[in-house]
Amino acid sequence: MPIRHCIVHLIDKKPDGSPAVVQARDCSMASSQAMEHLLADLNESYNAKQGKVWGLFHEQSGAFPFSGWLKTYLDGGQDFAAFSREAVEHLQRLMEESNLSVGGHVLFVHYQQGMTDYLTIAILHHSEGVAVTDALDVTPAKHLDLGQLHLAARINISEWQNNKQSKQYISLIQGKNGRKASDYFRDFIGCQEGIDGPGETRTLLKAFSDFVESEDLPDEQAREKTNTLVSYASSQAKLGEPITLEELSELIDEDRPQAFYEHIRNKDYGMSAKFPADKRTLKQLQRFTGRAEGLAISFEAHMLGSRIDYDEARDTLVIRQVPTQLRDQLRRAQKGDDQ
Repeated sequence: MPIRHCIVHLIDKKPDGSPAVVQARDCSMASSQAMEHLLADLNESYNAKQGKVWGLFHEQSGAFPFSGWLKTYLDGGQDFAAFSREAVEHLQRLMEESNLSVGGHVLFVHYQQGMTDYLTIAILHHSEGVAVTDALDVTPAKHLDLGQLHLAARINISEWQNNKQSKQYISLIQGKNGRKASDYFRDFIGCQEGIDGPGETRTLLKAFSDFVESEDLPDEQAREKTNTLVSYASSQAKLGEPITLEELSELIDEDRPQAFYEHIRNKDYGMSAKFPADKRTLKQLQRFTGRAEGLAISFEAHMLGSRIDYDEARDTLVIRQVPTQLRDQLRRAQKGDDQ
């Protein structure tokens, strides 16, 4: 993935309450293998984070100036170093006002992945470790701890510039200490929430469950399609890419590639054509299964509490909307008993 520009500044903010100080680098760093490894590791850590906010820029204003600076840089009005320095000084002021951050190294990287341009901004911290020297001595060593990535944002520049209707060209890590601790970083980017990833994913699971029921699929085929959905959504989440409904529909039924997409459109679920997968919500597609003494029960986890209730005190399951095939068999059996 070609790196167009990369720079690191330092916001030195100590926990003793003394004012934060910016140490700004004057120019972008030259491309190197180390930088490429850093970006690859950063993207891997970023994509693995759950519970991201997806959204779009607030309208540019004195309170939210970042998008204006970014546009000026992209239009050639200032170089990357000047843009990032102006931005990091603004971030430092917001840090001071929040009184919640301990500062850190602030990475700005503009890169291309495929045909898409991205800008990633992340506050990085170090961990203490040890290393073995060439003389075979053990010595203290610091390293960037990307596993502890808590404040970072990624902007899909291409989508921002080319799709004026998009509401999800920014993604933002929430922060480990809750929203309050990361609000200043969200304000720094000027991001407002545009897409509810967990809500959209829940609606997708409901639409998928309805689709499987309407198709009256055998259990084997239903499991295959469920696995396809989970595999695709998990893969997209790992890549940091959204679910695309038409693409998912083609994977779910290769013989009728538009079937699931048309089901969603005709039933008017109100879903976005593209949205980020929420990993926690996807786990609801796990299945509960049990078999004993001629009885076999299997159902998807998201049905518990909606179509299926478990009464722990009585050790009973209550099933609503019995599957068509089973209902027909039960009716035939009941009529046979009546005769």
